[in-house]
Amino acid sequence: MTGRCLMLGMTFMATTVAGAKEPLSIRVSPAFSYAPASLVIHASVDPDSANRSMEVTADSGGFYRASMIALEGDHAPKTSRFEFHSLPAGEYEITAAVIGADGKHRAIARRQVNVLESGGAR
Repeated sequence: MTGRCLMLGMTFMATTVAGAKEPLSIRVSPAFSYAPASLVIHASVDPDSANRSMEVTADSGGFYRASMIALEGDHAPKTSRFEFHSLPAGEYEITAAVIGADGKHRAIARRQVNVLESGGAR
């Protein structure tokens, strides 16, 4: 009996964790491209009265680009679109961060993207 209760409890916990929703998520396309690349980033955030801005960055160590927009708290759109053009070859970490009224990060999401060197650049 104890074994069944333990198994049922573990199943419930796994279901709860798997169903948990992140307050910020990003989609980056394309995941692989050739330089000079154009990336489109869709950042989805749950509207919240404490949200003041969102910053999205693309960082390869040798190249950095950033964009920031204001958010209107709980009246902000759920999804925002960002575009970064002419990115040179490299492995990029794309980061989106929601910033609160206190200037601190409230949520962060990351994705990796590879921009490959074009055949003509060799």
